[in-house]
Amino acid sequence: MNTYVTGNTIRKLRENKHLTQSELGERIGVSDKAVSKWETGKGLPDLTLIQPLAQALDVSVIELMNGEQIINRNRSCNVIRSRLYVCPICGNVIHCTGDAVVSCCGVTLPPLDAEDPDAEHTLLIQRVEDAHFLTISHPMTKTHYISFMAFASSDRFQLVKLYPEGNAEARMQLHGHGILYFYCNRHGLMKKRL
Repeated sequence: MNTYVTGNTIRKLRENKHLTQSELGERIGVSDKAVSKWETGKGLPDLTLIQPLAQALDVSVIELMNGEQIINRNRSCNVIRSRLYVCPICGNVIHCTGDAVVSCCGVTLPPLDAEDPDAEHTLLIQRVEDAHFLTISHPMTKTHYISFMAFASSDRFQLVKLYPEGNAEARMQLHGHGILYFYCNRHGLMKKRL
């Protein structure tokens, strides 16, 4: 992307709000000619106008700059539809109950796609008292490890952060049906339906 916001994005978002160029300009204190210049690529809004422009178009600044409006259709917040994001720079794990624009360390993160575990990532689940003890047969070196395990059901989400040179194991309450996730720093997110 050569610019911080594109004219096509402004036009598309303005039209989605059923605003004229004049109405949008009035909301942010510029002329309709300025809005026209932005939309035709003959100019760019000043950086000081980005926040008011995003607000007038009912989007976040990140959505405005990415050119993609995020619409969360997960209105009931069914936790089983959770989306997970991992920052490749700091390793931060971010959980959302629906689609979101997530940024960490200056990087916009894509949601992780979970796959079924392969033979290298064998998961063992044992019932222990009132919980479950989860173990993954996996190396836990500084360069290849399981970063976290998580369980999502229809009404709750649990996450256990794991660290290199520790054990690839966790104790969790697995109530009802749900999805058990675990993340390998080399092979990505894996899931097992329970």
